[in-house]
Amino acid sequence: MSVYSKSELKEMGFSDIGDNVHISRKASFYGCENISIGNNVRIDDFCVVSAGIGGIKIGSFIHIAVYTSLMGRDLIKIDDFANLSARVSVYSSNDDYSGSTMSNPTVPDDYKNVTHGPVLINKHVIIGCGSVILPNSVLSDGVVIGALSLVEGECTPWSVYAGLPIKYVKQRKQDLLELEQLLIRSSGQ
Repeated sequence: MSVYSKSELKEMGFSDIGDNVHISRKASFYGCENISIGNNVRIDDFCVVSAGIGGIKIGSFIHIAVYTSLMGRDLIKIDDFANLSARVSVYSSNDDYSGSTMSNPTVPDDYKNVTHGPVLINKHVIIGCGSVILPNSVLSDGVVIGALSLVEGECTPWSVYAGLPIKYVKQRKQDLLELEQLLIRSSGQ
């Protein structure tokens, strides 16, 4: 994967960019001035990161896999050690599909009813391939979302969910928290 150099990333105009950031030259970014990226981040080919006024905040030790999209007007925050698998879609804005109003970005706002809400993806969250995260969702620490799932609302910490819409599956172990501390001590973070 061909990635941008540190100097090229600085020239893109991100609000903040950390160290050891590997972003594919085939990824697309919009609203860079509203995007911050921590340390040890990898963003793969064909990802689309489009920040509105709420911004997109990507923590440290984050992987965003191929064809994933982060978009919307409101805040999208991805905390440390999270992993978004291929083709994940995270939306902080959503059209009204009821038929009461029109939709799509070519229609003036007066004819639409777009809603907005933050999306918070906390520490150690894993989101499986093909999942969709809707506005006003909170994926608490340690949450796992199975592949091809639809998330709307709040998920209980250290829980596994899957389905369309998601359903609770089981609790997740927290042993990895010890490994996190070892990694932080060894890397000087």
